[in-house]
Amino acid sequence: MITRPVTVVVIVAVLVLGVAAGITAKLTTKSTPHAAGCHPQHAFVPAFFYASGIWQQAASTKPVPSYMILDISGLGAGSAPVGHFESIVKQEQTAGVTILGYSSTAYGQRPLSQVEADVRHYKAWYGVTDMFLDEVRGIGSQLPYYRKLAYYIRGSNPGASIWINPGDYPDPSYMSVSNVVMAFEGPYSAYHEIDVPSWAFDYSPDRFANTVYATSPSQVTSALSLSRSRNAGYVYVTDGTGGNPYSALPSYWQTEDAAITQGCPNSAP
Repeated sequence: MITRPVTVVVIVAVLVLGVAAGITAKLTTKSTPHAAGCHPQHAFVPAFFYASGIWQQAASTKPVPSYMILDISGLGAGSAPVGHFESIVKQEQTAGVTILGYSSTAYGQRPLSQVEADVRHYKAWYGVTDMFLDEVRGIGSQLPYYRKLAYYIRGSNPGASIWINPGDYPDPSYMSVSNVVMAFEGPYSAYHEIDVPSWAFDYSPDRFANTVYATSPSQVTSALSLSRSRNAGYVYVTDGTGGNPYSALPSYWQTEDAAITQGCPNSAP
């Protein structure tokens, strides 16, 4: 669960039956795993901050983060477009960042119609077609709910990327509805303790993301090394803490971004 206050405006930074079925079939095809601990990685940002200056900082980083997650209301797209964010999204997209529209699923309890409204509003108001579905339990009994959402998202926005956030490893069946699974979200102190199920290594690293907060500058190298060994293709590490550890970029952002995207350290050319 991406955590932060929901009483303020914040920003993060997420067909016909035959086509949708074809996409699902593609997602369930397992890929040859990369060598353990050595695979391409990409930076992304849960951008739960309002200030345009922080967004500009991310957009001016070289390379820019692959994805940033946009949340308007703390729940989803809100009830009306916000001009401040309209201009920011255009700025980030021009810089080459893919924006994910945030939508809480309330652990499968939020009405599908509300999440579907978020999908429509992100597209109509911000030109955002990729989605980040938060608060996912990842249990088998709720898979039909997420299948319906995935079908709606891809039917409305062909080719859309769907990220889901159970915060740990879900039932493997969820790989059939998502492009990327947030397989860890938590503090660095807990990152050492997680167990990666063997099935996760049957998939390409670009199917998994890790978010590690409360990470001091001296712990960043270790966190990134662990993320590589755990088959995570997308990673975000921050020294942020508290109710919203994503209220700003980490103090070491440029160093982190370079370390994530430079490739495998100490590997043969």
